[in-house]
Amino acid sequence: MGRVTERRKVLRIRDGAVSSRPDTLVAEEPLEIRLNGRPLAITMRTPGDDFALAAGFLVSEGVLGDARDLQSIVYCAGATADGANTYNVVDVKTAPGVTIPDITLERNVYTTSSCGLCGKASLDAVRTTARWPVADTPPLRLGPELLAGLPDRLRAAQRVFDRTGGLHAAALFDEDGELLDVREDVGRHNAVDKLVGRALREGALPLSRSVLLVSGRASFELAQKAVMAGIPVLAAVSAPSSLAVDLAVETGLTLVGFLRGSSMNVYAGEHRIALRAAAAQG
Repeated sequence: MGRVTERRKVLRIRDGAVSSRPDTLVAEEPLEIRLNGRPLAITMRTPGDDFALAAGFLVSEGVLGDARDLQSIVYCAGATADGANTYNVVDVKTAPGVTIPDITLERNVYTTSSCGLCGKASLDAVRTTARWPVADTPPLRLGPELLAGLPDRLRAAQRVFDRTGGLHAAALFDEDGELLDVREDVGRHNAVDKLVGRALREGALPLSRSVLLVSGRASFELAQKAVMAGIPVLAAVSAPSSLAVDLAVETGLTLVGFLRGSSMNVYAGEHRIALRAAAAQG
């Protein structure tokens, strides 16, 4: 697992019995993302898939939309005073001619594993920078029973969670419910960026026939990342925020929350849910 996990000593108390033992924890380290040599953002992440994370982050910022927009991603040597490479600083170089939105260079964003892009701008900013409409043609038609089976498939694919119990996950499924990719990280937003970044580098954007499933809640930024990648369906095992619902309604994103067992709430984009089939089975 490399730097994905670390070992720490822990005092264990069980039914009054005390013992000392090593415990496996998920690693958390800062990653600085530079754009064409200029500092852009810092995120706390689980090391691994750093290049994909940086690429996916820049998709959500409206900088990248195609593999041809990306010239290179490298770790920055000499990132510390003694010249060492910490592997915690990456520089993304865009291809000649790629337009860089002014907003991304005029702010220094600090993101955390809990809240993601704190203070990220409004619904209007997402609507005006999205490269693709959330307009799958023909629209996906997903039965509730298909959606209900996705969390178990995601959980079965979480290898590091089994060892640490401390990671979020995000997964892409196709319209038949087949798992396409899964990433884990201390932050849900990072896990999504890793998925989107990998898709960008493989030339797979927009992800217009995909379902994005995230552990935990569905925040505004996760809805934003789905919209910016052209993903038509975002599902979460917990609650969405009010702003996430507003963004889903405005953009046509299907937003599903509280996806647990056979139960779920559809907050927007219900036209993609095969409700008649579900009613006939009932």
